[in-house]
Amino acid sequence: MILYRYVLFQVLLGFLIATAILLPLFSFFDLLDQLDDVGKGTYRTKDAFFYTAMLMPRRLIQIAPFVALLGTVIALGKLAVHSELIAMRVSGLSPSRISLAPLNAGALMLLSIVALEQFVAPQLQQKAITYRALALNLSAELGRNLGIWTRNEHNIIRIGKVLHAKYATGIEILQFSPNGHLISHILAEAANIIDDDIWELQNVTTRTFKEDEMSVAHLNSLNWRSFLRPDDIRTLTKPPESLSPIELAKHTEFLRTTGQDFDSYQLALWRKLGSILMTVAMVLLSIPFVFGSIRTGLSNKLVFAALIGIGVYLLDQIIANAGLILNINPALIAFAPSITMIIVANVWLRRVF
Repeated sequence: MILYRYVLFQVLLGFLIATAILLPLFSFFDLLDQLDDVGKGTYRTKDAFFYTAMLMPRRLIQIAPFVALLGTVIALGKLAVHSELIAMRVSGLSPSRISLAPLNAGALMLLSIVALEQFVAPQLQQKAITYRALALNLSAELGRNLGIWTRNEHNIIRIGKVLHAKYATGIEILQFSPNGHLISHILAEAANIIDDDIWELQNVTTRTFKEDEMSVAHLNSLNWRSFLRPDDIRTLTKPPESLSPIELAKHTEFLRTTGQDFDSYQLALWRKLGSILMTVAMVLLSIPFVFGSIRTGLSNKLVFAALIGIGVYLLDQIIANAGLILNINPALIAFAPSITMIIVANVWLRRVF
């Protein structure tokens, strides 16, 4: 029991070390990307740092499988280099019992990741997106449940919620003359974004102002020529990965029942579940990786583990993008890399143990 707690502590410490290495590295790449926008609107260097900081929980979730791989290799590799693994085996502790500590450490890590995914990362990522859009003068959010406001020279539009790039609810449009007088007020329950320019407003109430008179009309639908560009719509839309698993499941079902395209949201949901399985696969893979080369230096183990992690990450991205284009089953896309790695780890474990 004492040896188990010692190995468990070493693995958890390895996770912390791997996080301290990988998270700043990936966040630095995010920061470099944001620095390209510094100087646009009111977006400044401090805003880029703040945006990057709010994305860190999301990045931690994304790199969790590689933290598990490197962290376990660091911990067990260190024990192997100092001959502690050999001493444990000589004392009668089997490799399978030693392996319980990394597996339990991985379970604790998964619980933390699930909590971050549901309660922390989505909220911070969505706030980061809104904060960046406001600083770049792309939109302004007036507060909770007040919607998003944006404008051009002669129009102001309030959007209650952009559910995805083709559908929005709670539309309010104010149109002004060149001299600043209010011409019309349009209130719509929802809008189908047909193309880059045309929005089909639904359940519409229009108020038209002429001198001292106001006329009111109620329409089932009305085509409105939008001034928002596709990039603007994307800034108002929550990316699929920024939604929590529960939000993704509900939104995917909504898109399915309304006959709209839901592939990207369904894939995002399955990939969140697939990342959990991938973390388990990485822990399993790291165990024979260390035990199979117990006399190899720690630096060599880390290099090999990093190469495996990079290869798996690239493979996962390629499969996801290709699968979405080829319309392959999202569950298969999400789970294929992790299942493959579990099979490889299982075969390797049998050879080592």
